Amino acid sequence: MKKIINSLNAPAPVGPYNQSVLANGVLFVSGQIAIDPSVNKLVDGDIKAQAKQVMENHLAILKEAGMDFSNVVKVSLFISDMNDFSQINEVYAIYFSENSPAREAMEVAKLPLNANIMMSLVAVQDN
Repeated sequence: MKKIINSLNAPAPVGPYNQSVLANGVLFVSGQIAIDPSVNKLVDGDIKAQAKQVMENHLAILKEAGMDFSNVVKVSLFISDMNDFSQINEVYAIYFSENSPAREAMEVAKLPLNANIMMSLVAVQDN
């Protein structure tokens, strides 16, 4: 059994997918780029500003599911320029200050809307 979970405080899906799906206590969150849901536009600014918006979008979805970053067990990070990795990590560390999840990070040729960062994650409900 699966449950679709979408938050009004995160960017609306622009295709045939949902922000997240909860199945058997596991939340699968779709890739988020730095779209500010209040204006539905990509955030202007440096990589830190974009990374912060990505994290806030994920936080909104996690909250809608009754979770937070402590529930996250896996993160996939897609970056348009690996030279931005240390700056992204600075922002990431604010949200994952302890008990960080497993993660992979990869440089990709292009992201939707020419974003510089996209992140997806998997979280589990508390028992």
